[in-house]
Amino acid sequence: MSGINKVILVGNLGKDPEVRHLEGGAVVAKFPLATSESYKTKDGQRVDQTEWHNVVMWRGLAESAEKFLRKGSLVYIEGKIRTRSWDDKDGNKRYATEIIADTMTMLGAKRNDDHAPSAVGSQTYDNGSANGSDEGPAF
Repeated sequence: MSGINKVILVGNLGKDPEVRHLEGGAVVAKFPLATSESYKTKDGQRVDQTEWHNVVMWRGLAESAEKFLRKGSLVYIEGKIRTRSWDDKDGNKRYATEIIADTMTMLGAKRNDDHAPSAVGSQTYDNGSANGSDEGPAF
């Protein structure tokens, strides 16, 4: 049996997407996404816990992120988790764990052309690939 690598996140962007246009026309967007949960301790004290995720989007999905997402945007993301490694300038092995997004749904207020909230709703975007994998080289 083959494995399943599926991630579903709902959270807020920690900053505006960093978008790069690569040679050959590929577009990649990268941003941190915060997911938060709350719980109560035995003594009834409320504790908020935030986890940060590095999200990477490619091609059409990256273009949608560049056009519509801003710091604080609430989004639903589906994708897969990927860990990559490289050697830094000192020869040390470095690792980065990222969420490679396949689908994004913007949640909350829609924006008009002036980026002002206009109505409550959501819009879904995907990477448009036939096999669900539309990633390119890491950056």
